[in-house]
Amino acid sequence: MIDVRGVCEVAIKVSDLARAEAFYCGTLGLEVGLRDAKRPWVFLRAGAGMVVLQQQPGPIPKQHFAFTASEEAIVRAVDSLERAGVATAGPMVHDWIPAVSLYFADPDGHDLELCAPR
Repeated sequence: MIDVRGVCEVAIKVSDLARAEAFYCGTLGLEVGLRDAKRPWVFLRAGAGMVVLQQQPGPIPKQHFAFTASEEAIVRAVDSLERAGVATAGPMVHDWIPAVSLYFADPDGHDLELCAPR
């Protein structure tokens, strides 16, 4: 059995790299670690892991990504996201995880979640 301990990096396909970077950095508070203009990709720090925004032409398949946060951060995120014009659903309690989650979408329509394990 392999001892997987978490996710190190997640790649998110985007249609407009500058718009996605503005959302993930300006709205969610992630920080740029590296820009790779050749591909074009931007590596963002997300806690102990990374999010890689990868610009690609054509249709972008919609996906779901969940980020770990504290319950306090989720409460603050509701107001922050709504002030930025981002519709939210939640917070919702998931007894089976157990966790509290807040759902919203990025500019490409990816389903994002902030999740606070209890």
